Formats: sequence, C-alpha cells, structure tokens
Amino acid sequence: MKKLFGTDGIRGKANISPMTAELAVRIGLAIGAVLPRKKQYPRVLIGKDTRISGYIFEAALTSGLCAMGIDVSYLGPIPTPAVAFLTESMRAELGIVISASHNPYMDNGIKFFTAKGFKLDDALEEEITRIVLDENTQWKYPEPDHIGKASRIVDAGGRYIVHLKNSFPKEISLEGVRIVLDCANGAGYKLAPLLFEELGATVIPIHVHPNGLNINEGCGSLHMDTIARAVLEYKADIGIALDGDADRVLVVDEKGTTLNGDNIMALCASYLLEKGTLYKNTLVATVQSTVALDTFMRERGGSVVRTNVGDRYVMEEIRTHGYTFGGEQSGHIIFADYSTTGDGLLASLQILRIMLEKQKPLSELASLLPESPQVMKNVKVQKKIPFDELPHVIELKKHIESQLGECGRVLLRYSGTENLCRVMIEGDDIHRITEYVEELASSIEKELGI
Repeated sequence: MKKLFGTDGIRGKANISPMTAELAVRIGLAIGAVLPRKKQYPRVLIGKDTRISGYIFEAALTSGLCAMGIDVSYLGPIPTPAVAFLTESMRAELGIVISASHNPYMDNGIKFFTAKGFKLDDALEEEITRIVLDENTQWKYPEPDHIGKASRIVDAGGRYIVHLKNSFPKEISLEGVRIVLDCANGAGYKLAPLLFEELGATVIPIHVHPNGLNINEGCGSLHMDTIARAVLEYKADIGIALDGDADRVLVVDEKGTTLNGDNIMALCASYLLEKGTLYKNTLVATVQSTVALDTFMRERGGSVVRTNVGDRYVMEEIRTHGYTFGGEQSGHIIFADYSTTGDGLLASLQILRIMLEKQKPLSELASLLPESPQVMKNVKVQKKIPFDELPHVIELKKHIESQLGECGRVLLRYSGTENLCRVMIEGDDIHRITEYVEELASSIEKELGI
C-alpha cells in the first residue's frame, strides 16, 4: 500500500500530490467513515498555522467532513498543542492541524489528534490511507437533513492561554524578566507575547507579522542567530524561539548561547529529579539525542529510554510506561502532567519557573550537559532499502563504530517524508567524525543514490 503518512501526519508541497485540495476532501470523507458515531453530529476541530495554503486545506477538509455529517469548529491560526488540548477539553471527536511545522511556506501538512489529545496510532493512519487511496471507495453519504455545519470558536486562544497559565505556579511572577520572543511569523504570533505579558514579563516580540509567505523564513527555532543577537542587544534574560506551529522551542541564554532540546531536557530532568517528580527517574528521548544525556542522567541516579525520531513516539513510550517527561533534540519537549504532545510555550514556562525558583541565570543552569559533537548529512536515495540488506554499508558502519568506541555512535535512518537517508555520527573529535560521515554517505550514495 502506498504510504500517505510520514513521521508526523501528511506533508508535502501545496498543490502537489499528496497535498492537494482533492486529497484533502477525500481525507475529510475518510474521517467521516472511520470516526466513531457516539452522537448524531460528531465534532472535529480544525486549527492551522499562518501559511497561505491553509485556506485551501481548511475548506477542502471541511467539505469532506460536513458531507459525512460531521460538524466542524474552526480555531484559526493557533499552536499545534492548543489543538490537542482543546480537542480533549471541548470533548470533540478529533482535532486536525493544518501545518508543515518548521518547513517553508510552500509546504503544508495535515496531522490529527484523537479525542484524548494524542496523535493517531499507525493502525488508524493505515485505515485512513487505504480508504483515501482506494478509487473504488463508496461513500455512505447521510441524508440532506443530516449534513454537518461549520462554525468558528472565537475564544480558542484564550482557553489555551488559561491552560498554560495553570501549569505555572501562581506564586511566581515574571515581573522584571526580559524575554526576546521569536514567533517565526507562525501560529504563536498572537498568543505567545500575550501569555508572557499576562504573567508580568517584559516581552520583546520579533517575527510576529505573518503574511502567509514568511513563516519560518530566516527566523524561529531553525535560525537562532537573529534571536541570539537580539538577546544581547536588549540585555534580555532569555530568548525563546518557536517554530511555525509552536510545538517546539529552542532558547538562548543571557550570554547569547543557544540551547537545543538536549540541553533543555537535561535542565528540566535535573530539576524534576531534585523534586522527586520524574517517574522512575527516567527521561524519554529519541535516538537522535546525544549520548551525553545518558551519562548525565546516570551520574544523577537516572536513566534514558530511547525511541524512534518523532515526538509521537516519545509520547507513546511515556503513555505505555507512565513516564512524566521526555522530548527531542529538535525542541519538542513533553511535560506529560500538562500536555499530550510537544508544546513550545509550556516548555518555556517550565524553564522560566526553574530560573526563578533557583534565582540563577540561564547560562549557569544550562551548562550541565557536556558538549558531544554531532555531524549529520542527508543523502538522496531512489529506494529505502533496509540497511541490513546493504552489506557494504553495514560493514563500514561497524568499522566506524569500532573506531569510535564508547565515546561515539553511528545512526542511519530514512526520512519519514522524503527520499532521504540521514547519516549522523557523534564523537569527541569533530574532524574525524566529519570524515566518517562523508565516507559513509558516499557508500550509501553508491548503493542507493539518485
């Protein structure tokens, strides 16, 4: 069966398969076919980021859903984690986010949340894919008097802000804290500044003027140089950089140093260990995170459990075993006591909480994790053949691993949405691992390259 879903929903260039209006209508129809009918008119929430093609997919999905007797509630431009929260709190049957996250404006995507606010499991994604791609699917349309309708929820953002503020101690104020806030011209451009201002902070917002075409353009969590300069210029205590749909965050300390997701996880996990609220003293991370995290946690009496790349897999591991905290190097940070998915704003509040409780600057708090260089390269491939079926590649991989010893590792994985093989090597010598990456990438290119 042709694959429709990637690591995080469906994604591609707008108006090019699979991201076409026609497919979005069929997705809406397919959801109507699989959604449980616990009430006469099930409700689906639709949120989006600020890219111009969102109008296409919002309308197309609505057409399919309403045609199947489902009511649609529009949330407008709003962070992805807000859709997850509102889906559960408003007792909707499904939440849909139209966003390509950190990708440029010409891309777009569709991802889904269950009634409990969690991302769909593989089985349901496969069922939707089968129905959507089957040209012979017969739709069971309801009678004209049972067609769904669409309406707008005008206070969606306010509800989400209240939820976020409830995760922050009422006895702590952000008064006197200076924050540079980069909203990536994305879904958080209105709500994010308002959240921190309501808690008392002095906010210097940047990239908060979306025009449909400038989302993630030279800004946000993939472009940290701008916010680092702004933190120094405005003498801020912290810089907070969101991505296009605000489900991930990277931060900059008061000295202009960028902290990635691994640094953030180390900071927060250490705090939770001290408080005794990190379940089983376990941090959930992905295979992408640095091996320094394992050493860091082990030295503090904790451990790291690893999953495949994707915050949905981190959340699945958390749910399965009852863990309370995890995330990704890219900045998806999950506090399971408050959220069912990665949430950039919620994670930012927890970082600020730690700073204020400990009365220490972020640079001092975040210097916990030793640096472990990583080098990555993407290789375009024709087919995604299992690596075990590539003896020359596996032999070279094993040789490199033997040379690196315990201080390094090699990670090979295919992209979930593109014909790419991602080669990542970690070690203590940046020059040596760079040479190893080039050597391994060349081997893969000879076997699978275009």
